[in-house]
Amino acid sequence: MNFRQLTYFVAVAEELHFGRAAERLDMAQPPLSRQIKQLEEELGAILFNRGRSAITLTQAGERLLARGKSILAQMEDTRLEVRRLGQGAEGRLRIGFVGSATFGILPNIIKSFRANYPEVNLSLIPMNNAQLHRALVSREIDVAFARPALQDAEFVTRELLEEKLILALPDVVDTGGRTVAKLERLQTHNLILYPEYPRPSYADFVLNACEAAGFMVPMRVWCMDLQTALGLVSVGEGVCIVPESVANAPRKGMKFLRIEPEIARTALSVSYRLDEQGVHVANFVKLAQKVARKIL
Repeated sequence: MNFRQLTYFVAVAEELHFGRAAERLDMAQPPLSRQIKQLEEELGAILFNRGRSAITLTQAGERLLARGKSILAQMEDTRLEVRRLGQGAEGRLRIGFVGSATFGILPNIIKSFRANYPEVNLSLIPMNNAQLHRALVSREIDVAFARPALQDAEFVTRELLEEKLILALPDVVDTGGRTVAKLERLQTHNLILYPEYPRPSYADFVLNACEAAGFMVPMRVWCMDLQTALGLVSVGEGVCIVPESVANAPRKGMKFLRIEPEIARTALSVSYRLDEQGVHVANFVKLAQKVARKIL
């Protein structure tokens, strides 16, 4: 028994008339009758009581009709599910991201993606750059938001936007109403850096930017992530150089100053595997670039 035969049988069983069933199936009646007869022979059971003026289902036919309709419904559901997955209308997408991405563009990207693809389940996983790289290589995530950009011949990387670096400092520090910080003024403050390991990381990017500007960091405090760094700043442990978007979410116990002259800019990028063929990833990256262009 195959799906075509089952489709033929269900049509005849529902119509209880070979002529109407043939018309419904857009085929001639004799071939349909032969298919039903062949099905009965294969199954070893009579499916229809054939009278002069009408046909009725046998007990075997009634059982096959119930099972057959269920099988055909499951087949159609499966076809639609696979099509929706192929079109990116549903499924799962695993997104790894650095902590600073949550202060800027990432929430807008997630909001927009959910609005356009509500049936796709999103897994959001905070990671540092080294973890992002390892997870993307091992296919534990599908997309990575990194700062600085991930470098790997197996990855496709798209820069989304570039930001200035600014200074986060405790609000108890007297800045005399200034909105600008000079690097040389940091000599008496601990510089909080993250992550401590693995390296190289965003911390090395900051240290290299300071060194290029002629400022050697005298006192360093290390921690593992941005949220911890901001917590240390808020309790007066030191200052921290962060992407400009971090100032979008004011935090009790700290304030932000521009750094002049500007020491560097940091770019948030999105990466995925070169051999990635999933439509979810393509849709997500395309939408992320669209959101970034609107901001720019």
